[in-house]
Amino acid sequence: MKPVIFGLSGETLTADERAFFADAQPAGYILFRRNIADRVQLRALTDDLRALHGRDDLLIMIDQEGGRVARMQAPVWPSFPPGAVFDRLYDIAPSSAIAAARANAHAIALTLAEGGITVDALPLLDVRQDGASDIMGDRTLGAEPMRVAALGRAVIEGLARGGVAGIIKHMPGHGRAMVDSHHELPIVIASEEELASDLAPFQTLKDTPIGMTAHVVYTAWDPDLPASLSASIIDTIIRQRIGFDGLLMSDDLDMKALNGSIPELAAGVVAAGCDLALNCWGRMDDMVGIADLLPDISDRSRARLDRAMASTSLTAESPPLEQLLATRDSLLSVVAA
Repeated sequence: MKPVIFGLSGETLTADERAFFADAQPAGYILFRRNIADRVQLRALTDDLRALHGRDDLLIMIDQEGGRVARMQAPVWPSFPPGAVFDRLYDIAPSSAIAAARANAHAIALTLAEGGITVDALPLLDVRQDGASDIMGDRTLGAEPMRVAALGRAVIEGLARGGVAGIIKHMPGHGRAMVDSHHELPIVIASEEELASDLAPFQTLKDTPIGMTAHVVYTAWDPDLPASLSASIIDTIIRQRIGFDGLLMSDDLDMKALNGSIPELAAGVVAAGCDLALNCWGRMDDMVGIADLLPDISDRSRARLDRAMASTSLTAESPPLEQLLATRDSLLSVVAA
């Protein structure tokens, strides 16, 4: 098995993809809108991936946050609100906000599990800062660390109740970035003391099975390398100070914050301490280069992967989707625009 998550080019596997994936044995896959048409097609695609690898617990992930980040679109699937809605409700009724966030995440998980998706890149634990790039903006759960942690825990619990693993992102915190890391490299010059508040939600939820790094430079910790490529930050800050011992994946290697070839970046994030490299765009030349350059997954990373995927097993009967959506909407009605 190679320590990488690959994207796919379309709604079905091509012959070249099928042969390559069978040979390369990536740890998992990520889906985007280009891979999704309707319920029947989505389930057929994920079933095909599982059959190809003979793994019922195959990591198949998606970015289904709600708001402006939603790969599964209405009218086929429900629309889900952005994280900021739950932050606004928290101002009025904290317990209602937590219950609404949990019900919403549970509903998201039911739609994903129906389609054979096992992991959602949610929740964001980035603490929002005034004046920062709007790339986080209304995607975040607030500007107060313990509120972010409380709502983030509710999201993780809701996803788990629907049989889906969440991902805490973007470690060690993207909330201070002044530019969008999809387009350029953010450099955060905050002090150690200031950065402590960014770490707090991740420390609270350090036992979450899966986490994702940030393509951000933190001059207080490593003035030269973004967190995803910094062995110092991954070891000293993420593994030790935060205390996260779960499956750690990089953010997408195709983001313009990073310089270098995609295969070299994949090797770089794994060498720095990420368990998995994330390569989203399904370009065959990049994927072949990654498979050629990466070592086999380490025993420790494989154990973390297995532990994370074991967390996706449903342990109780779930309420119907419509009931969860109704519960969420009733709770959110006091902050409806």
